[in-house]
Amino acid sequence: MKNILLTGASGFVGKQIIKALSQFSVNIIPVVRSGKEINFKRISNIKKIISSPDIFKENESWWTNQCKGIDTIIHIAWYAEPGKYLQSPKNIDCLIGSLNLAKGAVNAGVRRFVGIGTCFEYDLSKGTLSIDTPLKPTSSYASAKAALFTFLSKWLPEQSIKFSWCRLFYLYGEGEDERRLVPYIHKRLNKNESVELTKGNKIRDYLNIIEASQIISEVALGDQEGPINVCSGVPVTVKQLAQQIADLYDKRYLLKFGAKPENPMDPSCVVGVPNYSIKKKY
Repeated sequence: MKNILLTGASGFVGKQIIKALSQFSVNIIPVVRSGKEINFKRISNIKKIISSPDIFKENESWWTNQCKGIDTIIHIAWYAEPGKYLQSPKNIDCLIGSLNLAKGAVNAGVRRFVGIGTCFEYDLSKGTLSIDTPLKPTSSYASAKAALFTFLSKWLPEQSIKFSWCRLFYLYGEGEDERRLVPYIHKRLNKNESVELTKGNKIRDYLNIIEASQIISEVALGDQEGPINVCSGVPVTVKQLAQQIADLYDKRYLLKFGAKPENPMDPSCVVGVPNYSIKKKY
């Protein structure tokens, strides 16, 4: 069976990818922050658990040792605290640490590397974003991701490692940080409290984390290389999304559109063009 090493295994995306991979005959090797090992003890196809106080401080030699016998890496881990991650200097640490992981993967003879990117790498002024849309990151987070993609997309194939880069759009669902939009709406409605929102006219591409994790897992187990948009391709306004959630509670009257100011830096439209083509090899 394939041995798949997964960084960021205890995070929002990582937990769901663990579940998705558990459907297949593979060995999963999660990499987690020290102290979180117990969260994975009961998953049957966990081969072993790797822990570290901070994987982004681990060097090339450490990663070379951890990657021995690994067929595929899915690299999800990154600093992503809502409200802080976009311009955080920690993005530099994540970039350097990710390069150490890549070097260790090459040394250990890993065959496939799947990185996780973001739609924010693109020139968002284009509105509809395909993999051919020029990159124009405007935040430290997106710039670090784009830099990692640009380097690995050239370097890893030269080292005979197949490389895929899954750009995530607007994911929501189980395990999402409560400070994000969808959990915020659910929380307020559950308490029968008003939901303060912007006018809600911005258009976004929303995708449930379960579907996104299935796509990423199948990419890891397939043969598609290069950038991949993990998106729905369906334009939805923030207002429409909020109303859909409110209808589950029959509480549209609690939605207060225009109660929050618009962020002038937010693009008016971000919609992806899906390009994933899964050819299963498992």
